[in-house]
Amino acid sequence: MRILGIDPGFAITGYSIIDYVGNKFQLITSGAVTTKAGVSFPQRLTKIYDDLNLIIQEYQPEAMAVEELFFNQNTKTAINVAQARGTILTVGCKTGTPTYEYTPLQVKQAVAGYGRADKTQVQKMVKAILNVEKLPKLDDITDSMAIAICHAHSSKFAEKL
Repeated sequence: MRILGIDPGFAITGYSIIDYVGNKFQLITSGAVTTKAGVSFPQRLTKIYDDLNLIIQEYQPEAMAVEELFFNQNTKTAINVAQARGTILTVGCKTGTPTYEYTPLQVKQAVAGYGRADKTQVQKMVKAILNVEKLPKLDDITDSMAIAICHAHSSKFAEKL
């Protein structure tokens, strides 16, 4: 199964494509869709939409896994991330890519075996599971890998949006 994992954001949207076959993982590609702060918000959302469409066209994932919004303190940021998530979910729908959502707790549980695992524990497990020498500098990209791994571990039980 080819999975597109996405860590949503409006400045940085991390993505990764992994193949999961016979309980083995292979990282195909990963990166980030970045938007500039000086650009209008609708243009930023359009860039996320367009870039993810191109990624889906190129890599043809069988599923897209997106992290659910974790609401912290900053309401304005949360609203903007929610709008980016809406754009991302629309990409999945418009491309016909089955799309699934996972909470941060579910991602940590699936990757590290503990829903309250810290970022370092999750990163070590992502590195081990994907058998990569080093992880990207951007946490958003590593998080997208964890989300894809979560879907691979959960896909038998997941409900499609």
